[in-house]
Amino acid sequence: MTGRERRAVGSLALLYCFRMLGLFMVLPLLALYASDLADATPTMIGLALGIYGLTQAILQIPFGWLSDRVGRKPVIIFGLLLFALGSVIAAMADSMNGIILGRTLQGSGAIASTVMALVADLTREEQRTKAMALVGISIGLSFAVAMVLGPVVAAVGGLAGVFWFTAVLAAVGIGIVILLVPTPHSASGDHQEEGARLGFIGRGLVDAGLVRLNFGVFVLHFILVACFLVLPGVLEQTFGVGREQHWMVYLPVLLLSVVGMVPLMILAERGKRPRQMFLLGIALIFAAIGVLGFTATNLLFYGGLWLFFVGFNYLEATLPSLVSKTVFAGGKGTAMGVYSSCQFMGAFAGGAGGGWLLDHLGSGVLTGVCLALAAGWWLVVQTAPVPKDVTNITPTPLTET
Repeated sequence: MTGRERRAVGSLALLYCFRMLGLFMVLPLLALYASDLADATPTMIGLALGIYGLTQAILQIPFGWLSDRVGRKPVIIFGLLLFALGSVIAAMADSMNGIILGRTLQGSGAIASTVMALVADLTREEQRTKAMALVGISIGLSFAVAMVLGPVVAAVGGLAGVFWFTAVLAAVGIGIVILLVPTPHSASGDHQEEGARLGFIGRGLVDAGLVRLNFGVFVLHFILVACFLVLPGVLEQTFGVGREQHWMVYLPVLLLSVVGMVPLMILAERGKRPRQMFLLGIALIFAAIGVLGFTATNLLFYGGLWLFFVGFNYLEATLPSLVSKTVFAGGKGTAMGVYSSCQFMGAFAGGAGGGWLLDHLGSGVLTGVCLALAAGWWLVVQTAPVPKDVTNITPTPLTET
């Protein structure tokens, strides 16, 4: 990479990391701290947890389209301002309605596709895959950091302190865009593979291979958000782990999950068994849900949490690579836009739908629904035709969670 490319990729990776920290930090906290509000119910908490996914899904492609017309940096700054405003509203809220409004505005800052398009604008074609991967690594890193940092910040300032912290991160992100990110010479019309093309959306929605992958990422993020409606409370109430100490659970589990991913990646790439490892990843999610949902034993619970993150992290990293290998010519940007929307819709459904199930039918039914979705996904993959090239599926991080 040239010096300008390194500066662009480094600053955009840092921006993405700060942006995702702001979203991820709430995940292990909201079900615990929001329950202290008088009007809190599982349905309302689930809606607050997942509502950002709805606005992300709706606005991701329109923001990308707008950035083609008015420029990338103005759209990114506007999105960060929306995110900061939502954070401030949530921090000042004294009711669930206020938190839901704040989370809705946070999700309205849907800049993921615009940031990735700006990466494409600022890098040469031969460096673009590397640049995308580096930005993607920052997302995976931010998830791990947020799971640990969120409980630490909440221990000092409560849930309001976390939202104030995310507002500061958004302000720092705006500074990064203005001071560090180079301004591209032209918009991304030359990078049609990286941008969503409206004419290809219908095709992307009916392509059988892409539909299976979109269904998979929907299920994966439904399960992720639904699980965090229940897991923090189980840690606190069943196993006696104070909410201020939850980071002591998440940190070793996440670190060890990386170790658990290595054999799957080796067998998928060097052992040329990507399909079998993908199915194994889904099976790990299924097994983890069963353990987490029905055990009251410390060791089994922590083992189930480890299995969950091994499977989740492997599938999260592998799915985008499969999309890029499955998509029709010229449709990569469109396919990733639809894929990201399905990902965010899964987060919304897992929060809103999972919260309703928990509120009205109980945690056992919610666990059963997650098990059924994981089993259905496994069957969809198992019965799908074997693609011609299944020997070179390299995990690549997602654009956003």
